[in-house]
Amino acid sequence: MPLKQFTTDFQELTKHQYLRFDEKFWFTTKNLATYDYALLKDIFYLLNGNSYTEFYTEEKTDIPYVRIGDLSFKHNIDDKNLIYLDESCEINEDKKLRKDDLILATIGATIGKINLAREFEGGTFSNNTILLRLKDKEKHNPYFYEKLFQSNLLQKYIWGVVSQKAQPNLQSYDLKNVKIPLVAKSIQDQIVAQIEPIEKKIKELKSQITPPQEIINKVFAREFGFDLEKFEELKKERFFETDISEITTSLIRSTVVQNSSRTRFLKSFLKRDTIFLKDILTKPIKRGKQPEYTEGGIKVIKTLNIQKGQIVFDEVQFVSESFLKDNEEKAGVYKDDMLLTSTGMGRGKFALYDDEETCFADSHISIIRFNKQRILPYFLNYYCQSFFGTEQLKYIEMHIKGTPEIYEAQLNYFQIPDIPLKSQQKIVDEIKTELDKQEEMKKKIETQRNKIDEIIEKAVI
Repeated sequence: MPLKQFTTDFQELTKHQYLRFDEKFWFTTKNLATYDYALLKDIFYLLNGNSYTEFYTEEKTDIPYVRIGDLSFKHNIDDKNLIYLDESCEINEDKKLRKDDLILATIGATIGKINLAREFEGGTFSNNTILLRLKDKEKHNPYFYEKLFQSNLLQKYIWGVVSQKAQPNLQSYDLKNVKIPLVAKSIQDQIVAQIEPIEKKIKELKSQITPPQEIINKVFAREFGFDLEKFEELKKERFFETDISEITTSLIRSTVVQNSSRTRFLKSFLKRDTIFLKDILTKPIKRGKQPEYTEGGIKVIKTLNIQKGQIVFDEVQFVSESFLKDNEEKAGVYKDDMLLTSTGMGRGKFALYDDEETCFADSHISIIRFNKQRILPYFLNYYCQSFFGTEQLKYIEMHIKGTPEIYEAQLNYFQIPDIPLKSQQKIVDEIKTELDKQEEMKKKIETQRNKIDEIIEKAVI
C-alpha cells in the first residue's frame, strides 16, 4: 500500500496547543471548512458534564439526567430509558439544563450525537458530554444550530478533528476551535421555517413506529399467555413483604429486585414449560479476554458494539490472528454465538452474532454457544430481548463488590421456553415481519431527514 503524504506549514502545526500533526485533522480544518466561519468558542459557552451514579432513582423526579445513550444523531433526545436523579442531588446552577442548551456526546462511537435540551429544563447532563450554551440568543437561533451540527457536513467535520487514544474522543480544545459557518440570524430563521414542515412530516412518520422491544414483548406475552399488564403494575410497587423462608438461593439475597412482587410473579410463571440455559449449552459459558490491540486483523467485540440485539461495528478495534489463536477457546466468537455484556454500566445486553467472520470477545462479554437443534438462534435472540430476558437478568445479577455482574454460575439457570422448533420459527417469522415494516418506515424518515441536510448545506457552502 503506498504511503499517504500531505504537506503543511510547520508554523501551522505550532498553532495547535497539543501540536497535532495527523493528516485527518489538518485536512479537515484546512480543506473541509471552506466557508466563512467563527470559532465555536466565540458563539457558545462550553460546560463539561458530571457523573451522578449514586443519585440514580427509579422514580420520575424533577431532575432528568441526559446521558450519551439518550442522544440522537439526527432526531431529538430519546427519553424511553431516561434516568432521573434523587431530589437530594445538588447540581451547580450553571449545569442545570435550559431548553436552548445543546448537549454533545464526546467519546466513542457516539461522538457527534447532539440535541437541544428542550423539555428537559432543570435536569442535567452526564460525563462524556459537553453542554453548548449560546452566548447571545438574540443573534442566533438554537434550533438552527441543532440541525447544523446534525448535518452530514458538520458531522464529518467533528469526526475529522476527533483524536484517537484507547477510544475516539473529542477534546475540549479542538471542540472550542471547530469552525462554525457564519449565517446571519435572519437566514437562520428562514432555514428553520423551511425545516419545520419537514420535521412535522418526520414526527408523523415516527408516530407510526413501534419500538422493537414493544413488538417483541407483545408477541411473547400473547404466545405464552403472560399477563404483561399485571406485571407492569407490579413493577410500580414500592413496598412489599416476603417470607424469609422463601429466600432459598445459594447466596442469601434480600435485595428488593430479588424478592419483589414482580420478580416472584415472573419466577412463578417461568416454572412452567421452561428449561435452563445450561441444558442446551454445547460448551460452558465463558467470558472473553482483555485484548492486546493491533492496527488490523481480527475484530474485537466490546460492550459498545452490542446494541439492541445486534453487533454494530461503528467503532472497531482489532487483535492479531496469532492472539486469537492463542485465546480462541476462551474468546473466539463464531456465527450464531449469543453474546451478553456481563460487567460494568453497560451490562445486561444480549446480541446474536450472525456473521461468518470470526471475532474476538473482550473480558466484559460472555459467550453462549448452544445447541441449535434445541433452540433457533433468532428465537433465542428475540426471547433475550423480551421482558422475559431483560427482567430475568435483573434478579440473576450479583452485587458482591463494586458494580453488579452477571456471573456464569447464575446465567446457567436463565430460563428459556421448551417449545418445538416449528413453534419457535412461527414466533421468529411474526416478529421479523413486524420489524421489517418498522425498517421501511425508518427509510422514509431518513429520506425526509436528508432534505434537511440539503437545506443546511445549501445555505452554508
